[in-house]
This record gives sequence, C-alpha cells and structure tokens, in this order.
Amino acid sequence: MYLGNPAVAVPTLDALHEAEHEVVLVVTSPDRRRGRRSAPTPTPVAARAVELGIPVSYDLEAVADCGADLGVVVAFGRIVPVELLARIPMVNLHFSLLPRWRGAAPVERALLAGDPTTGVCLMDLAEGLDVGDVHARVETPIGPTDTAANLRDRLADLGATLLVDALAGGLGNPEPQTGEATYAHKMKREDLHLDWKRPAAELARVVRVGGAWTTFRGDDLKVWEVELVDDLSTAVPGVLIGDQVATGAGNLRLVEVQPASRSRMATSAWLAGARPAADERLGG
Repeated sequence: MYLGNPAVAVPTLDALHEAEHEVVLVVTSPDRRRGRRSAPTPTPVAARAVELGIPVSYDLEAVADCGADLGVVVAFGRIVPVELLARIPMVNLHFSLLPRWRGAAPVERALLAGDPTTGVCLMDLAEGLDVGDVHARVETPIGPTDTAANLRDRLADLGATLLVDALAGGLGNPEPQTGEATYAHKMKREDLHLDWKRPAAELARVVRVGGAWTTFRGDDLKVWEVELVDDLSTAVPGVLIGDQVATGAGNLRLVEVQPASRSRMATSAWLAGARPAADERLGG
C-alpha cells in the first residue's frame, strides 16, 4: 500500500514496481485543476499508478481493508490517524537528515540555511511530527548551484533506492533519532522576499528555492536565476547597476526574471524593455 502525492512520489512507486514488491493500493489527493481553464487532472503518482494497473483511492479509510502488510508514505502531505497506524504499520521517506528539518519544507529550509549536506531518512510513521525511529538514511551534498527542484528530484531517486534496499534486506530494528531537532515550517511568501540589505550569498539561496520576488516600479518582479559577483561596490542595496543588483554584501547578477503578468525571460530582454534610470532600485 502506497501513500503519495506529488511528482516526487513517482520514482518510489516505480522502484517498488520494478523490484516486484506488490503494491495493492495507491492513496493520493483527488484530481484538481492545474490552471484556471484546465480540466481536473490526477496527481503524477495517480497517473503513474493507473499506467501500472494499480488501484487508486482518494480516501484514507480505504487503507484499513486493502490487505496490505506495510504502508509506504512519500510526500503525502496529510496526517495519518493513529488508529490507522495501529492497524497497518507504515514507513515514511523524509527528505532530510533527521532530526534536522522535521516538517513540511525540509528541502527548502536546508537550502535557505546554507546546509552543506542533506539526505533521505526511511523512518517509522508515528504519532507526532517526523519523530519516528529511523531504519536507514543516505546523505548527499548540496552544491552551490543546486535548486530546490533539482535537489528534490535527486533525493527522490536516492530515497527510492534506499527504500527498495531496506525492504529487500528486511526492515529490522530501527534506531531512535538523536541530536537537536529543528523544524522546517511551511514556506510562506515572505520567506521568498528578496531583502536587498541582506548579503548576496544569502539572497542567492532564496532564489535557488524558487519563486523569489522583489518589486520594481510598484509591481512584483520574480527572480529565477542569479549569479554571485565579487564586487566591493558601496552602492545602496537594491540599486540596479546594469544587470547587477547591489546588496548588503556583494552584488548579484540577474540572469532570469519574470515581470508581473509576463513569462520568464532573460534579464537582458527585461532591461531592454524596462530601461531602468540611473540609480533606480529594486524593492524600493
């Protein structure tokens, strides 16, 4: 039995299927609209389950009588009732090195904090927020250009292998989490705001999370890709200097941006249309 929601759950489902572990049921979120005018579509893991001929349900209650010996949870995003855990044991793939970054946004919080490494833990699902004992874990470095999107994809692949190997060898006795717990609270819009008074290195990490934003002439301007520039300029933070922005320490070169109500574009194209005045600022 498999509980999963977004695209990151697909590699694990594929790995279980290829390893010939029988998946008797996939539980995920209902179909929904992905755009204003689009028809409702299934989650990626639901679509993949249908391709593999695996029954799909949107109701957790279906788990109780599905006949599974073990539940596998990946990015499910919903609380599994304790009463259900008492009937069917479950393991969860969590994208952090527990107990660091328990919670909803471990990949994003690891990036924002500048962590040098992250990883995946296979843990028992238990009452409480990511507090279960750990069966196995794998680490991976966070590179200087890693984004939340590509890091999440890498962790999904590592987690799929970790899970299949653990099941093949028998789960055995897990180990309690040790060390100081930190919490990866859900990302909010303000977490992605680019405060140009902060150092360039910190702001670059915000951009790598995805969806970073500032303002220009009163409208939102999303910033999708930047480069660090070794510059000791004393310009006021936020000032545009060609394709660069002054920060509290160092400059950032804007590579790709997205003006309000427009598509993503190269910064050169945006600058050609916007024609910023001398000393014009972002976020001002």
